[in-house]
Amino acid sequence: MSATVIDGNQLSRQLRGDIALRASRLAAAGHQPGLAVIVVGDNPASKVYVRNKVKACADAGFHSLHEAYPDDFAEAALLDRIAALNADPAVHGILVQLPLPVHIDANRVIEAIAPAKDVDGFHIANAGALMVGGAAAAAGFKPCTPYGCMKLLESVGCDPRGKHAVVIGRSNIVGKPMAMLLLQAHATVTICHSATPDLAAHTRLADIVVVAVGRRNTLTAEMVKPGAVVLDVGMNRDDDGKLCGDVDFAGVSPVASAMTPVPGGVGPMTITMLLMNTLEAAERVARRSSANVESIRS
Repeated sequence: MSATVIDGNQLSRQLRGDIALRASRLAAAGHQPGLAVIVVGDNPASKVYVRNKVKACADAGFHSLHEAYPDDFAEAALLDRIAALNADPAVHGILVQLPLPVHIDANRVIEAIAPAKDVDGFHIANAGALMVGGAAAAAGFKPCTPYGCMKLLESVGCDPRGKHAVVIGRSNIVGKPMAMLLLQAHATVTICHSATPDLAAHTRLADIVVVAVGRRNTLTAEMVKPGAVVLDVGMNRDDDGKLCGDVDFAGVSPVASAMTPVPGGVGPMTITMLLMNTLEAAERVARRSSANVESIRS
């Protein structure tokens, strides 16, 4: 019996329909959600990602800015541009596409984005809020890929409470925030990485496995507990040049109860949650504006 395939495209379409509806209501009230996307350099993958993000904004009724700069664009000029976008009331979210050219300090760029517009969820203020949890986490922004993973689990009725979850990978973009979100959902979480001596010993105990390392066949059938839910965040190419993930899909499918494919699993959800974060940023501005108006009237 094969695992249920968790369809990220279908879930993404459902969520984007709700996002578009909420965005239209905001726009009617004078608060059209706005996202600025900056790309520096000529990375082909970045160009594809940015094009998809800009199209998604248009489809959802967002105002979007797409700014492309050459490889030799100065870090100081990029920081100046971010400062201008921070001050622009029509922009609710700012995204600087990674990776950046080597002469630009990515951490300095991320920290230059106002936390209230950091819809990628990478700023240390948002990362710290996620770590603290509770009301602090609710006030911040969740990184888009882990946020999407949680929605995918929810879509198949997988409640992490009381379950053992293993996250393979410890990046600031996926691995660490994924672990924090699962922990907040009351899972018992193990983080594995390149220095973990016996990866399979951990994954065979897991009810939920999230793989995000960027290496083909990191997770194979004999490493999976029967009935586990497997989320594949990887994006690689097989010997024929076709897109594939970090999981041996054909091998793991008869063992797992549910799993995401590549492509069509986690990928579509990342952009969707970027839209969700931008929408929520705009809604917060609208609520503050409404509160200010009420305060003036009273």
